[in-house]
Amino acid sequence: MRDTNNPLKAMIKQRFLFFVEVILVFIGIFLFSLIPRLLLPTFLDTSSFFYGPLYFLLRAIAIILAIPLFLLVTNFVIESQKREIIIQEDTNPSKEQLKLYKITRKNFKYQLLYGILFLFLLFIPLDFLIYFLIPEMIDYSVNALTSNPINAYLNYIDYSSFLISVIIIQICVSIYEETLTRGFITKRGNDYIFKVSAVITSSFYFGLGHFAYFFDPISINYPFWFPFIWFLQTFIVGIILSLFVLRKKWLFPVIFAHALNNIISAHTLWNYPNDFISIALYLYFPLLIISLLLGVWQFRRIKDAISIGLKDLRSYFSTKTVENKSKGAIVLRILIDLMIGILIFGLAIFIAI
Repeated sequence: MRDTNNPLKAMIKQRFLFFVEVILVFIGIFLFSLIPRLLLPTFLDTSSFFYGPLYFLLRAIAIILAIPLFLLVTNFVIESQKREIIIQEDTNPSKEQLKLYKITRKNFKYQLLYGILFLFLLFIPLDFLIYFLIPEMIDYSVNALTSNPINAYLNYIDYSSFLISVIIIQICVSIYEETLTRGFITKRGNDYIFKVSAVITSSFYFGLGHFAYFFDPISINYPFWFPFIWFLQTFIVGIILSLFVLRKKWLFPVIFAHALNNIISAHTLWNYPNDFISIALYLYFPLLIISLLLGVWQFRRIKDAISIGLKDLRSYFSTKTVENKSKGAIVLRILIDLMIGILIFGLAIFIAI
């Protein structure tokens, strides 16, 4: 049972234990990730066509295995402490993690529908607006990403080689990022802390991962606010996807939308330095027409989802959701949530996840 006599102490203890669990699970991810990081270069040259796809494939497999396995470990290590502060019923965190991947014959069409809606109504319009309003972001994205040899596929001249690589790599990247950010940090955080606190913490972490390009030497050659654009974009997307995952307990739709959008966006980067307008004519404009048609067709579903999401977000800033009903407690909760997001990001950098 949570300590209601000292709300601040309870708030800090909840987040501290959650962070301890994150540390243990991140260590597990790091250990499993050593296989592609250390062993793969001994068998393949980093410039090989197979290196990038195989590296990301092994990373995706590593995270799928590491999280549920080390959740078993953490459940044993800090079990007595969790009983005092856990918010949700803590039955079997490993099993709950694996259930996020479950697709049944009955719900497959709905999972696919939500994945398509996220792709066409969130990802594609957002990417298009950024590229259209700030064309220099394409040049920045290409140079920032290709500075890492595992993204060499963006420099392939042969389209078939590029296409095979980008499909495999971006599917694996989406599995890795969504499993870690939405599947673990958001979902597991919701078991410890207030629902939207888990959403904000994971989304802030996700945004910081993209803002980190601010420290890349290449960023010196571009406006300083370019990484802030990436941060804001991923932070907003993270909030929307996290709220969805907590509500539906499905990972497939967000992985599906994330992967396809990255594949589409990679085509824009691969076609650079062609003018973006010419790229948009045959790539983005047809997709935006589909987005418009989907928006009209699914208007009621979209409206209901937005209404539920806004209601959840408003609750984050309501005095009704803090123990002592004060605005000061809300500000403190926000600051602590952002700090936990920073600590998790720092941990990921420190152990090279």
